Amino acid sequence: MERKSPSGAPWRNFYGRVRGKGLRDSQKSYLKDLEEIGLERVDWEDNPDRAMLDLAAIFGNRPVWLEVGFGGGEHMVHQAVANPGVGIIGAEPYINGVAMLLGKIRRAGALNIRVHPGDARDLMDVLPDGSIEKAFLLYPDPWPKKKHHRRRFVTPEHLQPLHRVLAPGAEFRIATDIPDYVRQALEEVPKAGFEWLAERAEDWRTPWSDWISTRYEQKALREGRVPHYLTFRRV
Repeated sequence: MERKSPSGAPWRNFYGRVRGKGLRDSQKSYLKDLEEIGLERVDWEDNPDRAMLDLAAIFGNRPVWLEVGFGGGEHMVHQAVANPGVGIIGAEPYINGVAMLLGKIRRAGALNIRVHPGDARDLMDVLPDGSIEKAFLLYPDPWPKKKHHRRRFVTPEHLQPLHRVLAPGAEFRIATDIPDYVRQALEEVPKAGFEWLAERAEDWRTPWSDWISTRYEQKALREGRVPHYLTFRRV
């Protein structure tokens, strides 16, 4: 028998952080913005039949991008401002990061972002097939211990639903400073139906032309770690 959570959803272990240090009053005020830009019908309690999100109702005819684990949100806001003709959805369970993102959205006036403050797997459950034109996985939790590698995003549990929601030919970008994460990504992502687009070493050593260095990348550089930029295409 399939194990269920109290809400009736399939039981999914979640190992990342959900909350960190206490939020400042200003950050608490930002969370009120979720009433307008938070995605509805993602949580099982509100959507027991798992009705798909109507992305056309949310973004009109814009292409839609997805960022999994947006951290403090600087990359997502940068992309939203640079690409006003695109709708961007971000999934992030860490509420402190969500509050930081909402503050950046307010200051930048980025109206083409919607937020799922929870597990990306729940979000992908309600995204229609082939509805996402581009996806980002930037400096994900490395889970460095070998026994924890199955918790990484680059596993079938995450990659198979990602493949389903991406449109044929869609781009999937991964940035990481962890060599073993690169190894696992290059093993698992192609098996899930993606093609690695690198032809030479510079293709994964050089950031994308529209890249903005995040605080996680700056920390990696300060500590002497080398960023890797992997680009895949959904086939």
